[in-house]
Amino acid sequence: MDALNSIVSLLDDKVWFILLFLLVGSGIYFSFCTGFVQIRRFPNAWNRVFGNFTLKGEASGNDGMSSFQALATAIAAQVGTGNIAGCATALVGGGPGAIFWMWVAAFFGMATIYGEAVLAQKTKTKDEHGEVIGGPVYYILKAFDNSFGKFLATFFAIMIILSLGVMGNMVQSNSISDAFYTAFGAPEWIVGIFVAIVSAFIFVGGTGRIASFTEKVVPIMAALYIVAAVILLMINHANLIPAIASIFAGAFTPQAVVGAGAGITVRHALRLGVARGLFSNEAGMGSTPHAHALAKVKNPQEQGEVAMIGVFVDTFIVLTLTAFVILSSGVLGDSVPYAGELTGTPVAQLAFTTGFGGFGPMFVAICLLFFAFSTIIGWFLFARQNVTYLFGKKAVIPFAIIDIVFIFIGSLLKVDLVWNLQDLFNGIMVIPNLIALIALSGAVAKLSRGKDVNI
Repeated sequence: MDALNSIVSLLDDKVWFILLFLLVGSGIYFSFCTGFVQIRRFPNAWNRVFGNFTLKGEASGNDGMSSFQALATAIAAQVGTGNIAGCATALVGGGPGAIFWMWVAAFFGMATIYGEAVLAQKTKTKDEHGEVIGGPVYYILKAFDNSFGKFLATFFAIMIILSLGVMGNMVQSNSISDAFYTAFGAPEWIVGIFVAIVSAFIFVGGTGRIASFTEKVVPIMAALYIVAAVILLMINHANLIPAIASIFAGAFTPQAVVGAGAGITVRHALRLGVARGLFSNEAGMGSTPHAHALAKVKNPQEQGEVAMIGVFVDTFIVLTLTAFVILSSGVLGDSVPYAGELTGTPVAQLAFTTGFGGFGPMFVAICLLFFAFSTIIGWFLFARQNVTYLFGKKAVIPFAIIDIVFIFIGSLLKVDLVWNLQDLFNGIMVIPNLIALIALSGAVAKLSRGKDVNI
């Protein structure tokens, strides 16, 4: 297992070194070609999502979801272990500066995810049973109407099935079992069985059950976590300003914050910040367009604006609060002493202990259960649409069974290997998605200015 982890880690590092430039570069490019749509249209996007907020949306079916249900499903996928375990892992491995690079990647990523959502809306279609489906495979085929396009679409579909439906959901169940073992001493296999059974119940309900679940659970789980994090920041308020300062200092001079002995460089901070940021908000990865394609909206631009709010909530609110809680709690110390000892969820649980005592680990475990479980549901939906594209509707049930098995297996595996595999597969699946996005960037630019185009 250790030898395999070393190989995967080496490949992962090489892939992400390239993707650091491709992802941030694409975000910068889309920001300019859309006239910084993430700033220009942000007030309208915020009002669109929260202006008439309700936990009871319209019924969903074969014709898709409501705009808010699509956003809730996307956020369900975005707000997962990356916001707790991923944030803690980035802080331990990359120091406080990793959070700065998460912010940078997320700001530019809002423009990228706008492009993904509007293209998914423009190219959505229906399967053989009349159910609305969409996602990157369909705008890849529009971008390249030839054998190259078919190859890219097939490659992307295979990668996202492996990355999210298999490796990704293993990460989620792994973090849940790890958190419950730390908080309650619950055996990993029992937690794994529980998560697998509940997942199966949601999976068999189809798009309607998934939409109904996410639109109710996501707002509540996010609100509870935000309130608890704010309370803890009030308790540790004296350390908040130094914590924020360490993020900016650590982005450019990590040794000044974490000490030369920790071995953390700007490259470490940047790499972990962008990688964990992508794992968290998924901008440019090609996953959330599957949800946004299902939204019933008047024009594609509306869902593009809604998609930007997903990244904002995920990174600038939930993930940032986690970072502030960990840094202001003092559990990392001046030289990140837990590197190599504690990482991931246990670090966050230790941070919440400073304010909530013995209830802290339990609270994080419960939040992580909802965060990670909702991500499992969202990622199954995304992978399922690509299974349908490759093999047709008949393959959905067999895939669901395979996914459930891997959810259970993931709860038992070593966390480092699971995270590294997820990072690697995430990186690989980004490439065909970015190629198509760049090829269709002219259409995205026109759509962002209210013009209609044929793709």
